[in-house]
Amino acid sequence: MKLNYRTIFLLPAVLLTNFCTGQKKASGAESFKSQAIADIQAKYRDYRQTAMQIWNFAEVGYKEEKSTALLQQVLSDNGFTIQKGVASIPTAFVASYGTGQPVIAILAEFDALPGLSQEAIPEKKSIPGKAAGQACGHHLFGTASVAAGIEIKKLIEQKKLTGTIRVYGCPAEEGGSGKVFMVRAGLFNDVDVAIHWHPGDNNSVTMMSALANKSAKFRFHGISAHAAASPEKGRSALDAVEAMDNMVNMMREHIPQETRIHYVITNGGKAPNVVPDFAEVYYYVRHPKREDVVKIFDRVVKAANGAAMGTETTVDYEIIGGTHDLLLNKTLAEDMQLNLEKVGGVHLTTDEIEFGKKLQTSFGPLPPEIATAAIVKPLKAGDTSGGGSTDVGDVSYAVPTVGMQAATWIPGTPAHSWQAVACGGTEIGTKGMMVAAKTMTLTAIDLFLNPALIAKAKQEFIQDKGDYQYKALLGDIKPALNYRD
Repeated sequence: MKLNYRTIFLLPAVLLTNFCTGQKKASGAESFKSQAIADIQAKYRDYRQTAMQIWNFAEVGYKEEKSTALLQQVLSDNGFTIQKGVASIPTAFVASYGTGQPVIAILAEFDALPGLSQEAIPEKKSIPGKAAGQACGHHLFGTASVAAGIEIKKLIEQKKLTGTIRVYGCPAEEGGSGKVFMVRAGLFNDVDVAIHWHPGDNNSVTMMSALANKSAKFRFHGISAHAAASPEKGRSALDAVEAMDNMVNMMREHIPQETRIHYVITNGGKAPNVVPDFAEVYYYVRHPKREDVVKIFDRVVKAANGAAMGTETTVDYEIIGGTHDLLLNKTLAEDMQLNLEKVGGVHLTTDEIEFGKKLQTSFGPLPPEIATAAIVKPLKAGDTSGGGSTDVGDVSYAVPTVGMQAATWIPGTPAHSWQAVACGGTEIGTKGMMVAAKTMTLTAIDLFLNPALIAKAKQEFIQDKGDYQYKALLGDIKPALNYRD
């Protein structure tokens, strides 16, 4: 509406008041956002130092003692109240500031991946004495989320925003399903919206779902014997593992094509001349639909039982993880997209571009243009589920959830690779981390200032969730705190 003196006098008082209030809120929001961007950028070095400490710790799932302590200390130093060891997980925490509604949650991860130690250089070279690496960029993930939480806390403290900000310290995303236990414990019951992000090789808001996932360790028990002198007296647990693997591999022809099944033999015996009396194999089963994951996993269990029967061994299994697909929220995604576009992409220096070019030689032919790191992708809903799984999926079935990724890696870099570890240890990773911290902060500001945005997101959430009653795919088990042992 175009206002002039005549239209002002003709407007009903309530409409005029609402218009003026809306204008004031919009003006305030832009002011808060500009200041937040400047404040976060001013602490670039501090946040880089925090991220690099976690990069160096490189602690695997449920073992992230130093990483969680550092993030908790940063939050505590900035006025947050910390609830430690939540959901029966020693490294999980919830950091809170403020009171009342809305309650906005920001998710923070910090676990590393085993077997991916790597220096921050564009050629493969592990760090002596290091067994793991931040190959999914969770050192950046956790730090950016803490940065966003601190910035929102400042605005609440200054009485520019009202409500509660929480940072959820989420361990063991890589297979341990840490957030599932946090959801199951009711830690998100009073949350209005959850915000997350993930490191990647581009800047985009997430509008593609994830694969539901169920995982377990299958343990076979046999009888040891001398492999040459008395093999007939032995019953090989390793034979049972191999028989199970063969049956599962043959089963691939007879399951939905979208399914993904992966396994590693985590214990295959100790010496070739001893019939192994114990062997273990670790399985993941993934599918876009959670109900299909359960059915296919049950068939994998049958293969394990059949393998044990055929080799005269016994088998038991331990559920390690189980995650839902990702329930998307277009209302929230559209808002986050506007904020990501405001922040912009990642701009690399000449030296960083040279680093990237050398790194890209390890990818194979035709890698993406390095300049795409500076571009923000348009928002695009995808019908196809993403190739990975995340325990954010379970959060998304508990509360309206929105996420994004930022270019913390050179374009073309695959996750879970030494190249991702290398990028994450450089300023390239830090720059992407700052894009995420700023975008999440700006999105949270919108949520605090615009109750209608939350209401619309909740309406979409209820409609899309339908009559489904959340139930954790991993059942009522306790967290597998030693699953990386």
